[in-house]
Amino acid sequence: MSTTPLHFNAFLMSTGHHEASWRLPESDAHATTTIAHYQNLARTAERGALDSVFFADSPALWGDIGRRPSGSLEPTVVLTALAAVTTHIGLIATASTTYNDPYNLARRFASLDHISGGRAGWNIVTTAGPEAARNFGLDDQPAHAERYQRAAEFVEVAKKLWDSWDDEAPSPDKDSGVWGDNKLVRRIEHSGRHFKVGGALNVPRSPQAYPVLVQAGSSEDGRDFAARHAEAVFTAQQTLADAQAFYADVKRRAAAAGRDPDLVKILPGIVPVIGSTEAEAKALEDELDRLIVAEYARDSLAQQLKLRPEDLPLDAELPADLPTEDEIEGAKSRFTLIVELARRERLTVRQLIGRLGGGRGHRTFSGTPEQVADAIQEWASAGAADGFNIMPAVLPSGLEAFVDHVVPILRARGLHREGYTGTTLREHYGLPRPANLFDRV
Repeated sequence: MSTTPLHFNAFLMSTGHHEASWRLPESDAHATTTIAHYQNLARTAERGALDSVFFADSPALWGDIGRRPSGSLEPTVVLTALAAVTTHIGLIATASTTYNDPYNLARRFASLDHISGGRAGWNIVTTAGPEAARNFGLDDQPAHAERYQRAAEFVEVAKKLWDSWDDEAPSPDKDSGVWGDNKLVRRIEHSGRHFKVGGALNVPRSPQAYPVLVQAGSSEDGRDFAARHAEAVFTAQQTLADAQAFYADVKRRAAAAGRDPDLVKILPGIVPVIGSTEAEAKALEDELDRLIVAEYARDSLAQQLKLRPEDLPLDAELPADLPTEDEIEGAKSRFTLIVELARRERLTVRQLIGRLGGGRGHRTFSGTPEQVADAIQEWASAGAADGFNIMPAVLPSGLEAFVDHVVPILRARGLHREGYTGTTLREHYGLPRPANLFDRV
């Protein structure tokens, strides 16, 4: 069995990933907009020497606010507040390449990297769904392939901007009155299909050179994008076989793109529901599932499947006639995962809603700390993961249980670091600091 230390990211979402977590007596129903809540979570994750914390985001209101806590603070702003109360934990935020411009976004992440001392990461998303498009003057979302083409050029421009300053450009000399060397700052003069940017960036090159680049799409376009650009991949798989296939495929594509596959870290999501006994864990899982409002959840599922809610009777299986993945312009891989899960286990809509309520398609697992550690080790040993995206069903208690009870077991098995050996997120993930691309031409 593997004894290689793994990478662990804590995916933080309001009161937890289970959609009914906010209904538990322990939960703060206003946690979504309470910065002290997130600061406490970040300190807990750092106490466990996890690599990073992560915030998802979308430039649109997520779903029906009757269903669960909705709305979210802008994640790079949140991470700046977390940087002030932590010293080592990595800070990863989602930001869309479809509804941002490279200059402003490159500046935000460079600023976060400076403020945090080199702990910033960017989860690159293309943003699915028409709701976001309508917030930016569009009638509908751009086509899936078009979004990924824009994303590729976006990342290219951002890297040029981050490298528009040499490390040595700021060279303050108080005696001569010269603060920096203009020759070491360059305009990028990018002109492409989607962007025309002069540069230079108005932020000096940051401690990591640029943030760790993370990606979370598993479609064909998403896998190709990850192979070319991502340094960490957040992914969702329900079975070991699917996780092994995804892992091997992305590593193969990275090698074909001329990259070292070992520098592309694959982190499947897992939603652990932890109890001191199996029965205790199962009781918590059952309580959470009982608190799901089925009608709200069905509306969301219908939207994902491009159906009407009335087409999904709660106590019947999914209808035989569903759209194909090719007909989905939104989150293609998540559509396929949900349909395959329902078909494979012959779930009714009500049962499927229960399975999705904990992690929206990510693997859920209830058990004792030892059983959670076993589940993690099994996938890592079988060539399915370089680490895991930990998605507690309930916060803060689920993260505390993982740090206080699962992490010691993982450490005893050689699967988790005893403490931090570096200070930057790149060092945590075993990634090199990138050379300036202008020095390579």
